[in-house]
Amino acid sequence: MRTTPRRAVGALVLATAAATVLAACGSDSKDKGTDEAAGASGSKTVTLVSHDSFAASKQVLAEFTKETGYTVKVLRGGDAGAAVNQAILTKDHPRGDVFFGVDNTLLSRALDNGLFTPYTAKDLAQVPADVQLDAAEHRVTPIDSGDVCVNYDRAYFTAHHLAPPQTFADLVKPAYKNLLVTENVSTSSPGLAFLLGSAATYGDGGWQGYWKQLKSNGVEVVDGWEQAYNDRFSGSSAGKQAKGDRPLVVSYASSPPAEVVGVSPEPAQSPVGVATGTCFRQIEFAGLLHGAKNTAGGQALIDFMLGKTFQQDMPLQMYVDPVRKDAVEPPVFVKYGAKIENPATLPPDKIAADRDDWVGAWNSIVLK
Repeated sequence: MRTTPRRAVGALVLATAAATVLAACGSDSKDKGTDEAAGASGSKTVTLVSHDSFAASKQVLAEFTKETGYTVKVLRGGDAGAAVNQAILTKDHPRGDVFFGVDNTLLSRALDNGLFTPYTAKDLAQVPADVQLDAAEHRVTPIDSGDVCVNYDRAYFTAHHLAPPQTFADLVKPAYKNLLVTENVSTSSPGLAFLLGSAATYGDGGWQGYWKQLKSNGVEVVDGWEQAYNDRFSGSSAGKQAKGDRPLVVSYASSPPAEVVGVSPEPAQSPVGVATGTCFRQIEFAGLLHGAKNTAGGQALIDFMLGKTFQQDMPLQMYVDPVRKDAVEPPVFVKYGAKIENPATLPPDKIAADRDDWVGAWNSIVLK
């Protein structure tokens, strides 16, 4: 979820989070001798492979080191979709010990390719059963959830005396022509989630026609979330700096708090709103990579990520919801984030059976 951060942070927040992680983890590039030592049996370095939006506070990663003796090294691999694809390509020689960032839209692809070694994490009793999508084998552990939704630039719609869209059907209306930017479904997790949301809404017989209408209505497609939100979206702080001119973007229901954190005094509302009728629920997982060199360290890291300390750190680091039932979210996250009561969903087996066909059809409709 969330992408990520996360998913919905401005450039300054992202840069700060990235610097924090690197400060705690050490450089991602080391000399050959150090790398060999890190891969050796008994290593005190555990390598986490993830998407570009992974973030954790310096204090929390330091607590992990204090508790376990392991230091985390983070390797980022682009948007979540690209990171999963890269992990599959390198599965015979994994780049790390734990992968974090595969979600329910791509889970079957990762599991079918044998990316993970089963591990039953501690504290699973604190996690609702409906997000434990691999409960029979425990190849992956749920870490967070979030809702992929269209976000809108409040200032744009106020200035143009136009009501912001609220549903999938609204987005194809002439009033919103050339306003939406979304991500490529082949390389982006939120982009794929938005496609699945349209499939859940319009069904097998209707979603392709819907995307033909979106294309005719001027939808713009970019590679990943970072580009869509931080470069093209006019409502984000980074988008304003980049002179983004799209007031609608596929992002997250948790994007609004990211535009408020650090602003003093706090505004009555975030400059970013959420079209609550366009949302699809994502669940994000971590798994011990098959062939990991530091299995014990990887298991300890997964346990820690499901622990209360890490779970309560995530909302303002990666802008996602913790999966632990007893985790407490920060007040600013609760106040400004949109809670989606009835997001679109699809059964995991439906996603597994149809995802590749949907992606292929989407490419033919939108990119050609």
